[in-house]
Amino acid sequence: MNDILKDTKFIMGKYNIRANKSLGQNFLIDENVVEKIIDGSDVNNNDLIIEIGPGLGTLTKFLLEKANKVISIELDKKMIKILEDRFSLYDNFQLLHGDILKVDLSSIIRKEKENSNIKQVKIVANLPYYITTPIIMKLLEEELDLNSITVMVQKEVSDRLISNPGEKDAGAITYSVYYYATSESILEVPKNSFIPEPEVTSKVIKLILRKTPPVSVKNKEVMFRIIKSSFMQRRKTLLNALTNTKVFLNKEEGIRILNKLNLPYDIRAEKLTLQDFANLTDEYLNL
Repeated sequence: MNDILKDTKFIMGKYNIRANKSLGQNFLIDENVVEKIIDGSDVNNNDLIIEIGPGLGTLTKFLLEKANKVISIELDKKMIKILEDRFSLYDNFQLLHGDILKVDLSSIIRKEKENSNIKQVKIVANLPYYITTPIIMKLLEEELDLNSITVMVQKEVSDRLISNPGEKDAGAITYSVYYYATSESILEVPKNSFIPEPEVTSKVIKLILRKTPPVSVKNKEVMFRIIKSSFMQRRKTLLNALTNTKVFLNKEEGIRILNKLNLPYDIRAEKLTLQDFANLTDEYLNL
């Protein structure tokens, strides 16, 4: 039995803990996977690591040994007691009890960088699969002072997140992620790396925040609204999708814009590049 599995079973027994399905909990027990997450996130002693949903603290233990400081944000009250007990002797550990979607990460990061010798801030997390997308969009849209985001997510979701605009797996979120970050795959994680086993295969991915966006657009919020509307009816053509969702007043307006951009009337959203959507947005705002 590996050390992580042994520790996990001991902690679960000691605190009479079971994974909380409603919070999407599955406890990671594969030492090889943990080491690859740590290596992939490139943690060093100049880093502040913000860990989302530490659970029993499996990843936390390894992060604490490499990072300048680890701030773990946990929603489940039962886990708070375990984490406090387990890491009470670490002076570089801070635990926050709260919902990541409501936490003011910007002020946390600002204070930490003002009051310490931290040079980079990185997110590392085994995300609850049922709220993966809202968490990732919060981290990107708030334009936090982050270097990278290394997360474990459902494989099917990861394929959309790290696909390139215009590729088969692309969805609306693909374009958002691409605007804010470059991405890479770290490793695929089989179901038997957890207890209890999830129903899906997982994947660890890394997003490296861009210093400047890859496209220039008059209003990025409008662009993302247009992208979202384009993919709401992805089986339809771009012209029909944007007419049906009232982005275009009517087909005639849409045809005028497509003509200006030299885009065919029957093109579908997933065939557009991010630059195409930026151009479309600027034309739309010129109307």
